[in-house]
Amino acid sequence: MGHIYLYYGTGAGKTTSALGLALRSVGHDHKVVIIQFMKWWKDTGEYRIKEKLKPYYEIYQFGMPGWISPNKARKKISEGGISLEVREIDEADKEMARKGLEFAGEILKDKPDLLVLDEVSLAVHMGLISVNDVLNLLNDIPDETDIVLTGRYAPDELIERADFVNEMVDRKAPEKFVSKKGIQF
Repeated sequence: MGHIYLYYGTGAGKTTSALGLALRSVGHDHKVVIIQFMKWWKDTGEYRIKEKLKPYYEIYQFGMPGWISPNKARKKISEGGISLEVREIDEADKEMARKGLEFAGEILKDKPDLLVLDEVSLAVHMGLISVNDVLNLLNDIPDETDIVLTGRYAPDELIERADFVNEMVDRKAPEKFVSKKGIQF
């Protein structure tokens, strides 16, 4: 029987932990599919490696350019030499998240060994998709498939539904920190 793993919290390492499980699975010739919600940037290690890990590893992104905020604050942020706009959530963001969840349902029909729904709990928190829609998806898990859910915030319903729950908390981090290619992305 497949299990559900939930990695959430304000600390770093949620996606990284999910990718560690993905790499371990690929090492055993298991089929891994990663679906990233609210992410669009192709210059990440997990996206760039997809060709090298075929046919065991697939990654799909369902996000629009720019970081979204429910606060309707428009501002520019710069991190690691990349300048991005923080913009308010719009209907296109919600549509992308819905498509990602629908795609996950289609993927489950193929019974992958591991399905990672990266940032899905944050998409729920931001109102892009409903927790009930995610729970409905989790009701249709094939016995062969393990699922990893990640995201900064997790509603109680997902915490209750998951078999394994890890809350990520940063105990220490440098005050001035720039994300490093190959480590944070």
